[in-house]
Amino acid sequence: MAADTTTSTAQLTTALSRYRVLAYVVGVMLIIVVFVALPLNHWGGVPEVSEVVSPIHGFLYIVYLLAAFDLARKARFTAKGTVLVFLAGVVPFVSFWAERRVTARVRAGQPL
Repeated sequence: MAADTTTSTAQLTTALSRYRVLAYVVGVMLIIVVFVALPLNHWGGVPEVSEVVSPIHGFLYIVYLLAAFDLARKARFTAKGTVLVFLAGVVPFVSFWAERRVTARVRAGQPL
């Protein structure tokens, strides 16, 4: 893994691990919100699922943003790469694809 002189390989590995876990958690939560909670709320008249799951996803998305920013800083992502990683958490299934791409590029020491 590539790292600048101020970021150790261990710090980069830790930041990448945090990002990977949160990418999957946020991705799963977003799928639950979009494909279960919102349909139940709008078409089934059951708002309780959305009332519980949506705020949890919102909180976890903020934690995801923090983890992604930490990784972007340590791996020296470009501004464009950082914004794209941030946005990956708001489109169902994209966070899984982005996680694989980010992981491969960080491990290869390639810029994002």
